[in-house]
Amino acid sequence: MTVFTILILGFLIACSVATCLHRTLFTSIIIFMAYSTVMSVVWAILESPDLAITEAAVGAGITSILFFVTLKKIQAVETMDKEPEGNEQETK
Repeated sequence: MTVFTILILGFLIACSVATCLHRTLFTSIIIFMAYSTVMSVVWAILESPDLAITEAAVGAGITSILFFVTLKKIQAVETMDKEPEGNEQETK
């Protein structure tokens, strides 16, 4: 169990550094979701299931959804509705 705990803590450190250093906001949010998910596993290892469930629901769930909605509102993420330019096919 000790090796597993050390690997998880190393992953937490790597996620926190990667979130700060990554250039795109979308990828930073994805890394933040991974961090929150692993942090909920850490709380479960520490035998605190109430904090584990809260971290999974709020950290990885609600907060990430709010971040994605914010990125869409500030138009930092392109929508899938538009077709990329230059891919227009002629119909005969």
